[in-house]
Amino acid sequence: MAPYESDDSTAGADLRAGRRKASRYVVPVAVVGVAAATIGIVPALADSGDPDLPEISAQQLIEKIAASDVQQLSGTVKISTDLGLPDLGGLEKSFGSGFGGAGAGARSGSEGSAADPSAKMTELVTGSHTLRVATDGPDRQKVSLLEDAAEYSLIHNGKDVWGYDSRSNEVYHSTADDRHPAGKDEQLPATPRDFAEEALKSVDDTTSVTVDGTVHVAGRDAYKLLIKPKQSGTTVGAISIAVDAKTGMPLKFTLTPAGGGAAVVDAGFTKVSFAKPDASTFDFTPPKGAKVTEDEDMPGKDLPGKNLPGRNLPGKDAPGELPGKGGLGKGPEGLKVIGKGWNTVATFDTGGQGIPSGSEAGGDLGGFLDSLGDHVSGKFGSGTVFSTRLVNALVTDDGKVYVGTVDKDTLVRTADAG
Repeated sequence: MAPYESDDSTAGADLRAGRRKASRYVVPVAVVGVAAATIGIVPALADSGDPDLPEISAQQLIEKIAASDVQQLSGTVKISTDLGLPDLGGLEKSFGSGFGGAGAGARSGSEGSAADPSAKMTELVTGSHTLRVATDGPDRQKVSLLEDAAEYSLIHNGKDVWGYDSRSNEVYHSTADDRHPAGKDEQLPATPRDFAEEALKSVDDTTSVTVDGTVHVAGRDAYKLLIKPKQSGTTVGAISIAVDAKTGMPLKFTLTPAGGGAAVVDAGFTKVSFAKPDASTFDFTPPKGAKVTEDEDMPGKDLPGKNLPGRNLPGKDAPGELPGKGGLGKGPEGLKVIGKGWNTVATFDTGGQGIPSGSEAGGDLGGFLDSLGDHVSGKFGSGTVFSTRLVNALVTDDGKVYVGTVDKDTLVRTADAG
């Protein structure tokens, strides 16, 4: 059913702080407060065939998500990602090895471990994947990525974090310390809840939020929350979040691009249970003969940039750091944020000479760069825009970088103004 539009209305009630929040999923109270002044308040009604649920407004639904306190669950999640990338021809493994090791070198043991979770994250960038997930409070989680005749599992149990790649029979192990609480740096974006958290942080006066009816997801009744940018120039078309009517937990997350076509990200439960998982689910002992790599032995462990980029949205981190952890990609000039809302662009200076052209790079990498790159010029000088269906990045010939979920024209105008 079509969304009930009431974007320009305001709600006067202040939302109280101090609600209970899930240990691994927090919608900041500030987000709920901003939402109260910007979202639609017309309740949703069920269409024929949809679950017949009590009326609810968008404000009430966001409050319901904020109050959700799901501590135990298990289920199966299907994630499909279509960024519009060309066939990488195995290059994704080479890129992954630069962030912790995923290529042949990693498998041989010379460049890290094939079981390092930061390498596995590159596999979720494209295609469809099936994951089994289980959670029992803040200290026990398990995510298993099911592959052809193989499986990768990431297990957090107390202070121990284990990664196991059955194809290579390699094991990655790390433990908690004061700087790296167990499971935080290694956590995979495994459920719709993980994606929804970032989307809800973006709700402000540049955003329309409405309730778009009801739906069944994984056999459960859910409301649909629809988030749409009011601004032009963004590559984000709309975000739909199916919210479990009983628990308030997001069950499905879909991001469609402004340019139309298939969803860029579609992550949803196909099966889910909120019963307490068996304790043995989180037990792990390295198999006989497996190669075990301790985190402190990983190459580049203490270097900025071990974690993959893009885990946070542009503009969410402190000045001087790129989105992500550890000051990833921090250049001599540090990070600057230009624009507002969905048109936010992050920019920094690498201090280098830009990215070589495809002809300069040569080989498969050169072909990959040429397939993405679009040479542009303006007041900023000249450079190359590398495009996906969601994120665009301009790298100037003098080493400056502009990146955001905006289209090419908006990116170039931002660089000119910046």
